[in-house]
Amino acid sequence: MQVKVCGLTNAEDAAFAAAEGADLLGFVVHPPSPRHCTDLVGATAEVKQLAVLVTVGDDAEAMLRMAESAGLKRIQPHVAKDLRHKVVQRLKKEGYFVLLPWRDEDGQEPLPADLYLWEASPMETGVEGGSGHPHAMAFPPPGPFLLAGGLDSENLRERLNLMPSEARPDLRGFDAASRLEKSPGIKDPAKVSAFIHVAKAIASEASHDRN
Repeated sequence: MQVKVCGLTNAEDAAFAAAEGADLLGFVVHPPSPRHCTDLVGATAEVKQLAVLVTVGDDAEAMLRMAESAGLKRIQPHVAKDLRHKVVQRLKKEGYFVLLPWRDEDGQEPLPADLYLWEASPMETGVEGGSGHPHAMAFPPPGPFLLAGGLDSENLRERLNLMPSEARPDLRGFDAASRLEKSPGIKDPAKVSAFIHVAKAIASEASHDRN
């Protein structure tokens, strides 16, 4: 079970999340976003092994250049439906770990990815990418995934309890961003710590149950 803290914009918040036990750290490079990281190289310098480049667009070569400039090996590409296959294929060909956003909506091509991010549909939220909104969990990804969508320490167990039983075997962890903030792009240490610790407790309980 992995815990991802996303929407990080600076080295201080990233280092804190890593020290608290986060397994993955997401850095958004998309200027329209209030969580746009203006200095990807600096923000990820001490946490490269955990960092995920989160970006919006259809240009795989631009994604590769950004990741290479910062020495990152994980990419979370938010891509138009008709170009997803081409972009994902290119990233994987170059050896990158692809964390593929999976909208909670019907009719998606089951593209191969290393991990999926189960998030709300833009048709419901009006926002492309992370919206901070929960979703109905009606259309699970076709493989291992992180659950996303308006998560924090206070609602994590409730959301897990609402998850369809058929989706649970592929659950690999949780992703949170906006509900862990003091202001857009600036994390609240107490909220980050609480989210990570609750998620880790859930993982420990699940492991104990399996044994």
